[in-house]
Amino acid sequence: MEPIRLVLFDFDGTIADSEAWFSGKLNQIARHFGFRETGPEEREKLRGLSSRQIISELGVPVWKLPLIAAHMRGLASRDIEHIAPFPWVDDLFHRLAAAGTVIAIVSSNTEANIRRVLGPAAAHVSAFGAGVSLFGKAARFRTVLKNLGVPPGATVAVGDEVRDIEAARKAGIASVAAGWGFATAEALKAAGPDAFASDVAALEAILLGRTARG
Repeated sequence: MEPIRLVLFDFDGTIADSEAWFSGKLNQIARHFGFRETGPEEREKLRGLSSRQIISELGVPVWKLPLIAAHMRGLASRDIEHIAPFPWVDDLFHRLAAAGTVIAIVSSNTEANIRRVLGPAAAHVSAFGAGVSLFGKAARFRTVLKNLGVPPGATVAVGDEVRDIEAARKAGIASVAAGWGFATAEALKAAGPDAFASDVAALEAILLGRTARG
């Protein structure tokens, strides 16, 4: 067992309070790209599904995923003033940095958007793995670890979606499921994360009070 030396944070839904913004844009994106629109009740049900299941349920052609991702990044850049970090982010980052823990962010969003949302808290971030494809996180995790010189056993990934947990497992690193983001607690727990954090206090206890998987 090694002490946690590196934390790889997801951005949207994990440290950025962007779920409401995304939900409000979903039908606009659906009309633009020709997949099925949804109402509030169905969108809530989608939170219990994996990304692949959501794609299937909405009838999204796989070949359109890169175009949709690029479009969403553009919308986020335009609406950036409506997206904010969770209020505890700066304090948590400060505590991690004070403990000697390296912080990185791996996200489908752009580095520019992430920096603008985080503001001063971005100063604590040592690496940005931005613009990641929907199922490309595992490869980016490996790249960030290699660039920072941190072994998988000393690394943990924190995310709010099933695909974050799957990517961490594929990359051979520990995962913490963030229970306040997009996916439901039930869906996250079913994906088998190494730990589940229901709130930031639980997350801080995991990151600062425990060790990563060896």
